[in-house]
Amino acid sequence: MRRLPVYLLLDTSGSMRGEPIEAVNTGLKVMMSSLRQDPHALETVHIAIITFDAEAKLVVPLTPLDELQVPEIVTPESGPTHLGMALELLVGRLKRDLIRSTPERKGDWAPFLFVMTDGKPSDTMLFEDHCPIVRRQGFANIVGCLAGPKARRQDLEPLCDHIVSLDTMDSAAFNSFFKWVTSTIAGGSRSMGLQGEVPLPPPPAEIQLVI
Repeated sequence: MRRLPVYLLLDTSGSMRGEPIEAVNTGLKVMMSSLRQDPHALETVHIAIITFDAEAKLVVPLTPLDELQVPEIVTPESGPTHLGMALELLVGRLKRDLIRSTPERKGDWAPFLFVMTDGKPSDTMLFEDHCPIVRRQGFANIVGCLAGPKARRQDLEPLCDHIVSLDTMDSAAFNSFFKWVTSTIAGGSRSMGLQGEVPLPPPPAEIQLVI
């Protein structure tokens, strides 16, 4: 069975401390539980999680859905938002992780990338340098999530195909976001092989589709 790689880049900067990161942890658990109830997703989906604050960390390497143990995501008391560093780490992981198609065999399906942040990248130059590199990696969709009032559309536009926004950073908002991510991944796992960009499901009322 060909794999569907899914990469989650999660902001763990100081401003995510407290209720926001607790809501993210709850949302991740709900997402994994829901995906495991989808037989096709269970066979194809592999997930990796990268967090970013003052540094970027691979907290979950690309792992089959049925083997994935979701760790508790934590944040420092304060610190910057090094999204550029996370993209740099992502590009390195893609070179290691992805099975590319050859004349002799079919490789992975085009991967998905979800980026969630509540602020502007602190490492602006590194972020700007890596946006075009990431976009050349052949993702089926790159989806950004702006969490809270300080995150701005223009900061993610160079990277993402689609951007959604959450007006609040409470558990209800993050649960809605991760449930929508679940639907997107599950739909992607069933539509692999279609030509062109994989369509996104309609977001719930708590999520605004920006682009």
